[in-house]
Amino acid sequence: MLKSMTGYGKGEALAPNGNFLVEIRSVNHRYGEISVRMPRSFYAFENEVKRLAASVLKRGKIDISVQWEETAAANNAPQLDMAVARGYYDAYTRLAKELNLPQDAPLALIMSQKGVMKEVIGTVDETELQPQLLAAVESAVIALEGMRFREGEVLTNDLRARRQQVAEWSKLIAERTPLMVIEYRQKLKSRLEQLLEGTEMDESRLAQEVALLADRSDITEELVRLSSHFNQFDEALSSSEPVGRKLDFLMQEMNREVNTIGSKSNDAGITNLVIQIKAEMEKMREQVQNVE
Repeated sequence: MLKSMTGYGKGEALAPNGNFLVEIRSVNHRYGEISVRMPRSFYAFENEVKRLAASVLKRGKIDISVQWEETAAANNAPQLDMAVARGYYDAYTRLAKELNLPQDAPLALIMSQKGVMKEVIGTVDETELQPQLLAAVESAVIALEGMRFREGEVLTNDLRARRQQVAEWSKLIAERTPLMVIEYRQKLKSRLEQLLEGTEMDESRLAQEVALLADRSDITEELVRLSSHFNQFDEALSSSEPVGRKLDFLMQEMNREVNTIGSKSNDAGITNLVIQIKAEMEKMREQVQNVE
């Protein structure tokens, strides 16, 4: 089954102090090209992320976006500074004694003083987060592959139907070719009879002219090669390996044979069939560009 080169996948993974969100988008490309955008603190894992994606995604332009969001507890963990609180308490007690005021310092008053409660920025050890990061990447890759397989199934059915249509038209060309020679002989003989006006016709010369046309318009080799390309095309459609480049090459070869058939033909019927085949093969070529 074919795989498309276009698709989208998303994966998430939770960590004790945050979570990863990974999004992957892929589009057509002649080769395999992977780019990664992630927070600077995780740059050390870029090659691992690329290696994981490349082990599954063989062809296409692939953009990977990694987002990391820390939990609130990890970002801002409030902490009581006992030394500062004790300093405020001692200062309040001394002041109250000097001013002959109640010496019981209200707790809310102490807690509200600057520096007693402070926010401590949590520190993250990125090396401990590699498994979660790669798990999110793997989930996104699996989701992307699912979409690429679904689109690949549509491509396969479309290409098979179009290839079958091209084969049917090619069969009509093969059936038409010998009739074209017979018709040419009849037309040539009729014209010669009109020109000679009763004079005896040189049958050997007529046969020679017909033989020359038959030789010039012989497309047996082209039809045989075209049939071989059809078989290889069908085999590629059933392959589990990336076959986009092979299909592209086969399309070029098939187009070459059809062009040769068209150049050899002097028959309007065959010419029309060649035009139809080329139009259908152009649609096939466009679809093949989407195949991994």
